[in-house]
Amino acid sequence: MRVAVEEDIWHGGDLATARALFPEAPQPWIDLSTGINPIPYPLPALPLSLWTRLPGADDEAALAAAARAAYRVPDHAAIVAAPGTQILIELLPRLAPAGPVAVLGPTYAEHGHAWRKAGFAVEEAAAVPEAAATVVVVNPNNPDGRVMPREDLKRLARRSAARGGLVVVDEAFADFTPDLSIVPELPEATIVLRSFGKSYGLAGLRLGFAIAAPEQAAKLTAALGPWSVAGPALHVGALALADRRWLAAAGEARAGDAARLDALIAPHGRIIGGTGLFRLVETPAAPALFARLGRHGIYVRRFRDAPRRLRFGLPGDARAWARLGAALAADAA
Repeated sequence: MRVAVEEDIWHGGDLATARALFPEAPQPWIDLSTGINPIPYPLPALPLSLWTRLPGADDEAALAAAARAAYRVPDHAAIVAAPGTQILIELLPRLAPAGPVAVLGPTYAEHGHAWRKAGFAVEEAAAVPEAAATVVVVNPNNPDGRVMPREDLKRLARRSAARGGLVVVDEAFADFTPDLSIVPELPEATIVLRSFGKSYGLAGLRLGFAIAAPEQAAKLTAALGPWSVAGPALHVGALALADRRWLAAAGEARAGDAARLDALIAPHGRIIGGTGLFRLVETPAAPALFARLGRHGIYVRRFRDAPRRLRFGLPGDARAWARLGAALAADAA
């Protein structure tokens, strides 16, 4: 069993660490530490051939067509499928000239980490530094749900294009708020990342996309190599992305769940942001609240650099809601 160490980036979903921290906690654990839809897209029956043959060009084309329609990709842009957005984050530094790079933060830590590993000077700040050539924006932001308007993104893109840089827009949490997306316009020098697994609740499928100019997309495709997305992921992704009715219903349902979560956690801290899949709470009692929930077998997201904050994902069923309510009420005095 591997437990997170001090130099690691803390991520959600690490139940091995939860078990090590709270070995006496009741089972099963309720994992609220991720921003993943707890009610996944219903998996279809999969043909055995998807497991016994290499993915085919027709399968890849079907997924690309479904993703292009779902994300409203314009004709002048290309779309690249990958086994999750994390590998795309790792590859993006190959597309930019020398920095400096600005990451609008605090945000998902892997963005800054990837650019630093590639040798770029990186500044993480709440506002974009004037000197930055390449800018990374998570929109809506993780973990606080901050949104940068499209007009501001387009201004950033014009500035970065003039400097030979890029604007990377990570829209991992934009599925339920499609009007926020910059994809339909896709300005020059802009690359957009989209995550499949979060809104569709199928993170284990490992599927993500980059939307970019054709020459940038070609470089990403070459770096990923052949058969980069597994056949079952191609099949399920194409079906799910074409199911607009399911996505709309899921977005409406999760918005109701988020409001229900607000009512539960508001007495325990100040809700300072979030999206339809998670809420961010700030309180001086965050370490104690994290520990109390952990003792009850409920794991929420903590932050090394912001110890007063906790991020809560959504419970997935009546039992999980009841356990969360009981844990929040326990020892409250």
